[in-house]
Amino acid sequence: MIVWLNGAFGAGKTSTARELTGLIPDSHLYDPEVTGGALRHLLPPGRAREAADYQDLPIWRRMVVDTAAALLAEVGGVLVVPMTLLRQEYRDEIFGGLAARRIQVRHVLLTADETILRGRIEGRVEDPADPVRSESVRQWARDHVAPYREALRWLREDAFVVDTGALTPREAAARVAAAVRDGTAAPCRIVETPEPKAETLAAGVLLFDEHDRVLLVDPTYKPGWEFPGGVVEPGEAPARAGMREVAEEIGIQLPDVPRLLVVDWEPPRPPGFGGLRFLFDGGRLTEPEARRLLLPGAELRAWRFVTEDEASALLPPVRLSRLRWALRARERGRPLNLEAGVPVG
Repeated sequence: MIVWLNGAFGAGKTSTARELTGLIPDSHLYDPEVTGGALRHLLPPGRAREAADYQDLPIWRRMVVDTAAALLAEVGGVLVVPMTLLRQEYRDEIFGGLAARRIQVRHVLLTADETILRGRIEGRVEDPADPVRSESVRQWARDHVAPYREALRWLREDAFVVDTGALTPREAAARVAAAVRDGTAAPCRIVETPEPKAETLAAGVLLFDEHDRVLLVDPTYKPGWEFPGGVVEPGEAPARAGMREVAEEIGIQLPDVPRLLVVDWEPPRPPGFGGLRFLFDGGRLTEPEARRLLLPGAELRAWRFVTEDEASALLPPVRLSRLRWALRARERGRPLNLEAGVPVG
């Protein structure tokens, strides 16, 4: 199990985490900042400088999951992780990766009034011998107060909240430990999607509204938007898998087997194994049908109809390319065979 202490800079995550390891039996501290520091030595200098924040590097998010899983396999017990996550898609990616490894996460938000947070930030001295570095750290914390304020909506919905404004780190840790013990800090509701161990078949279905915009959904367990769909089960026809996934994900029963638009061979790119990806045309939804869309809270956060241009801001590059070719196939009335997102044959 992981107890993840989230919150603004100045909320007391690190000091509370240290106290918490003394209150939860067989618990150990893992600070993902150590992983971020390691990347400065592992990545080529130019690549490391591309991101102002190492959280923006996909390798950091993967390494946090892999390191936490490896630590739990090595030492067992409970990991206490003090780490600010203010972008919901990053929280989704990391917690989703942990859920895929069957690792339970208790998400705790340490919070305080903004006046208190700012006072703590101004009183922080990172290195008494290096005032320039200390001011740099304080400025970093100041710059993240506004993003924290913006993230509070989803954080309060997602996590067990402890106000540390009038608490010592020991008192805050005692509240967290009690909430973990009695289940008040419940396991984070992230759908478990085991990572593939070989090539997979996946089927997606494009559904359109009356203005020919395409439906996208926002998964809770991975970054980026997606088409309704999922992995084809053994012995299942791809089109039928797409119909099943549409019914399970958004509550829409397709009356007819959808027409194939593209089949795309996705090459293996470690740590992924690749495989065949099918996209089908599920037809148009009327406005009353669209209003009946249902979302399973643990799996999908939102849905929207978008134009092709709007999709470019939501879909990862691989899925965007696949969508664009699928739309061209729909216009031409014949399916396309793709390899790595490029038509062949």
